[in-house]
Amino acid sequence: MAQTLNTIRNYPGMEEGMTTTALNGAVAVIRENLPVFTEKFQSSNSFGGFYEPTENVEWTTGFWTGSIWLAYEHTGDEAFKKAADVQVESFLERIEKKIDVNHHDMGFLYSLSCVAAYKLTGNEHAKKAALLAADHLAERYREKGNFLQAWGNPGEPKEYRLIIDCLLNLPILYWATEVTGDESYAQKAEHHIKTAMKCILRPDNSTYHTHFFDVETGEPTYGVTHQGNRNGSAWARGQAWGVYGIALSYRYLKNPEYIDLFCRVTDYFIEHLPEDLVPYWDFDFDTGSTEPRDSSASAIAVCGILEMAKYLDQEKADRYLTAADRMLKALVDHCANTDITKSNGLLLHGTYARDSKENTCTNRGVDECNTWGDYFYMEALTRLSRDWKLYW
Repeated sequence: MAQTLNTIRNYPGMEEGMTTTALNGAVAVIRENLPVFTEKFQSSNSFGGFYEPTENVEWTTGFWTGSIWLAYEHTGDEAFKKAADVQVESFLERIEKKIDVNHHDMGFLYSLSCVAAYKLTGNEHAKKAALLAADHLAERYREKGNFLQAWGNPGEPKEYRLIIDCLLNLPILYWATEVTGDESYAQKAEHHIKTAMKCILRPDNSTYHTHFFDVETGEPTYGVTHQGNRNGSAWARGQAWGVYGIALSYRYLKNPEYIDLFCRVTDYFIEHLPEDLVPYWDFDFDTGSTEPRDSSASAIAVCGILEMAKYLDQEKADRYLTAADRMLKALVDHCANTDITKSNGLLLHGTYARDSKENTCTNRGVDECNTWGDYFYMEALTRLSRDWKLYW
């Protein structure tokens, strides 16, 4: 970490009062958005800096609701609670009618909307919706391979795989065990993280985005990218999912092996940051590149570090907190939206998807805001402003 932190220390840390100012600014933007985005949701990414209204579809709508709950916690303003409660009803309808849920992203959708609502307000509709979502996710568990299938119909050979993003979907299973007493939810989550850590982490501590399994034997077969620059590169957001996902698994399991895994994955992330500390969309690119950034990757990683630091010895915790402090300062300096007339998002310079020769993506949301970047930016600021109780 020595060389890493020497680079990090070249960038200044957060100044006194900066967290509150940034959080107040973000809340002000969210408040301005409520008239349009209460009955409707924000599109996954902005277009020319502005989100468009959408129905409750795709994997991303929970991030907007989560941001509203964070604004409610910061202010105590009932206007935010009322808006979030409206959206909770939409999430209940969505899972009951199985609208666009043929995937594993139940945690992204329901931890930040309905688990949050239940934890904060005791909303029973939220609890019902979140438990239905946990049931749906648990149904995607594949006994052959011991993992949660990310996409496609259960058991479909061409989609018999996991992706690193799923590490953030596991907490809803732990929560379901906590509120029901049914250990099977948590057991499936634990099996998944064990499987993922055996195959998705490369020898150089970078991570595969996605890894396939043999549908007959359940054995891991090969890793590829879906959104990274190439199969052998480190997609920045995927690496960040690893940072936060391992931290959350340690929170629930306290497996000492995950401390080492966290350090390895996080060191790789930090060591590959450019000079201004805002990562490019893939770690193939470094200072001076003309490729787009993905600010959301840094926001995710900061949240992961802030979570894991609670469980590390003081020396390690201090080193990682130093890095997280400077990474967040870089986001405030270079990416925070301070002008509602130019964007209705919170965090600029994100990338949803960038095409390359080896991935299957087309350009989408390139150099735009995205809802998860906004949410994790808000979460990072919230973590620094109080002893925050996780929605995860």
